[in-house]
Amino acid sequence: MSSIKHVAIIMDGNGRWANRRLRPRIWGHVRGSAVVSDIVRAADDIGLKALTMYAFSTENWSRPLEEVSTLFRLLKKFLIKEKARILANNIKFKVIGEIQNLPHETISLIKEMEALTAEATGLKLTFAFNYGGRAEILRAVNAFHLNYPGRTMTENDLNDLMYRPETGDVDLMIRTGGEQRISNFLLWQMAYAEMYFTPTRWPDFTPSEFKKIIEHVSCRERRFGNVCGQTALEHSMEKAETNKSVFIKGANL
Repeated sequence: MSSIKHVAIIMDGNGRWANRRLRPRIWGHVRGSAVVSDIVRAADDIGLKALTMYAFSTENWSRPLEEVSTLFRLLKKFLIKEKARILANNIKFKVIGEIQNLPHETISLIKEMEALTAEATGLKLTFAFNYGGRAEILRAVNAFHLNYPGRTMTENDLNDLMYRPETGDVDLMIRTGGEQRISNFLLWQMAYAEMYFTPTRWPDFTPSEFKKIIEHVSCRERRFGNVCGQTALEHSMEKAETNKSVFIKGANL
């Protein structure tokens, strides 16, 4: 059984993929949107508990208006196209982030999908849209102090006030496109996450590579601050006894 239950993905490289083909950046986003459906299907097939995908960050507002508008349209298209399959596969869908600035029709589609899948018990599928990790933490802290003035906050308190606490910590973060940073994504949830950076740009990312990455990372030793098998003190004492034995035998030769 794989130890990887919650995977987070930064879907990067759409624009560069398109530019290499002498096409506009939005062409890369359109191509990449098809990959989203493939990866969601693969995550569901292999039995992941949660999949969180970074679709639009708070910093992305600085991009050209046409590109931002395209990303909004693609989210709407995904919700319409994948609705039946999400419902049929018992997937629990949610969008995290400040979605109030999205088009009204898109917000309505999001709320409808979240309501329809509220009782689903399968894959927890999350899109981070107009999302920032620092903003999520600040939102949670402010909400706590507003509701519990004067009380000391615990880790459990903060975790419970995240956008989607039921997904738990991230086990594996994958970033496509070759960049090696987390870009303000799920900062609280990725405290002990394994990281995997692939040069593959998002439009070229396949379910096969996705599964291979999970298989590879599943073989890593995840100690969460501990020493595997024995404590460091036990290991040190065992090594000292071995060296002492070798020294005594050598002295008796």
